[in-house]
Amino acid sequence: MSHEVPRYRFLPFAFERRPEPEMRARAKAFADELALRRSVRAFRSDPVPEDVLDHCVRAASSAPSGANRQPWTFVVVTDVEKKRAIRRAAEEEERRSYAERMNDEWLTALEPLGTNWEKPFLETAPALIVVFRHAYSCAPGPWSTSSADHERRFQNYYTQESVGIACGFLIAALHHAGLATLTHTPSPMGFLGRVLGRPENEKAFLLLPVGYPAEDCTVPDIARKPIELVRVRV
Repeated sequence: MSHEVPRYRFLPFAFERRPEPEMRARAKAFADELALRRSVRAFRSDPVPEDVLDHCVRAASSAPSGANRQPWTFVVVTDVEKKRAIRRAAEEEERRSYAERMNDEWLTALEPLGTNWEKPFLETAPALIVVFRHAYSCAPGPWSTSSADHERRFQNYYTQESVGIACGFLIAALHHAGLATLTHTPSPMGFLGRVLGRPENEKAFLLLPVGYPAEDCTVPDIARKPIELVRVRV
């Protein structure tokens, strides 16, 4: 039997068309700002304002998603013991990955970056944001308030793509707010759900340490591909 859900009410779209000079200036300024973003592995322990993180998560949750399922949860971790537990579990998985799971080509690709299985930034960063992808939902959509809905599973659509877009929004928002991040993906990441007590339908997607760079923080001297190599006009 099909499950009936209400149709959305459609509203006029409030869109402001900007003059082309303003468009060019805004596009260039945004690109220039994001070009300064770097992955950071050394953080100060100074706390980050909670409302700043909330606004960044709010920006991330405005991302488009398949059938408007919004299949994501953003867990903001500031508790010292929780961060320590995450570090211990992550380092155990990373130690095995570097020793057993990564092939020679993978290890060679990582070598110039100087990374290894040790992840002290998971404790020193004042906040961790763990993004979870909802493999399925317990309600047919964000409009549902029926308790009966929560007794069955509902399919989500394009969850990898949807959560990936939301993570991009989140990283850009954190950088725009003046914070440094690292996109960390210890593999496998099942321990994050256990440490944070997340339900079975939520699968860890990305772990983001967030904070201010340490005073002695350094980053690799790398270059991005020029636009001529990444943009194709047809």
